[in-house]
Amino acid sequence: MKIIIAHASAGAGHFKAAEALSEQFRRDYPDIEIKLIDALDYTSPFFKNSYLKGYSFMVNYASWLWSLSFYLTTFKPTRWFINGLHFFINSLNTAKLRSFLIRENPDYIVSTHFLPAQVAAYLKEKKQINSRLLTVITDFGIHQFWLAKGTDIYAVASDFSRQLLVREGIAENKIKVTGIPVDNKFLFSFDRGALSGKLGLDKNKFTVLLVTGSFGIGPLEQIVDYLHNDAQLIVVCARNKKLYQRLNQKNYPGLKVFGFVDNIQELMACSDVIITKPGGLTVSEVLVMELPPLFISAIPGQETVNAQFLVKEGIANTIANIKDTRIIIRGYKDNPQKLDAIKEAIRCIKKPHAAGDICHALCSGSSGPSG
Repeated sequence: MKIIIAHASAGAGHFKAAEALSEQFRRDYPDIEIKLIDALDYTSPFFKNSYLKGYSFMVNYASWLWSLSFYLTTFKPTRWFINGLHFFINSLNTAKLRSFLIRENPDYIVSTHFLPAQVAAYLKEKKQINSRLLTVITDFGIHQFWLAKGTDIYAVASDFSRQLLVREGIAENKIKVTGIPVDNKFLFSFDRGALSGKLGLDKNKFTVLLVTGSFGIGPLEQIVDYLHNDAQLIVVCARNKKLYQRLNQKNYPGLKVFGFVDNIQELMACSDVIITKPGGLTVSEVLVMELPPLFISAIPGQETVNAQFLVKEGIANTIANIKDTRIIIRGYKDNPQKLDAIKEAIRCIKKPHAAGDICHALCSGSSGPSG
């Protein structure tokens, strides 16, 4: 059996989900041929550069533009025009991807981004490949770009996501509620005491983890200024070197500042609450770790929907005013039963074995009807 797992490197979450699936397949089914690809590597250089830089610019510096584009691409009366334009642009720039998929013609294509899913679905419709297509939707909300005729199965984050797909006219037997795949490292058992000692933390102090992705965006410094007297703080600045330097210069007691990390699961295991952006993969990792979240700096559109869903489930809070952060954290710190209730709610919806469930569904031949 040959399986191609395709993602697009616009946003780390799509890659992380694809990588988790790739590693799971290789662990559980070593005899299967697995190819993990970035679909943008098979597009024109101009298209790839525009895709990556355009995404980065909008989410970091022009969120209003992202919000506008999200609205325009989901507005039902103009969908026919948007979809046509989107298909035309993709067709001009994905010739190498189409050729690659036709040449490989794998048994399965698993896509964690809508771009390769759309290309694969088109090739199926034209009878140029006979692969089965499984699309892993990496947010709790459903943008219409994920919908592609020819998709055999949609793997979604929650029953809420399933309901949204059904409203879009997708047959229920084409939808599997698996959760979003996360790295196996989040599934380990953690010793908070031992990890705290390793990281130079006090295991007995109420601890808040602050992390907002690879760019270290959002009001992290202001939140640190508000909270440093109320909790032990762990801040991941990622590639934001200026923030890293400023926070280190503050010399606040109980403040630990990191740049890039590859042990975020250990930092989560040492924390009582996380303040973060509500990206789909981040949300899934937080749920697996049973770590109550507070959301800031949501990207308008899909991240807003993620946050709204978890707030409705009684799992998260969104921070509209930075000054409210201190009130919320003090409320958790002084009332541990609030955190216990949130963790119980998390246990009702978390799906830690999404990667294994998806792999098993494909390899057991139960991945759903042919498109």
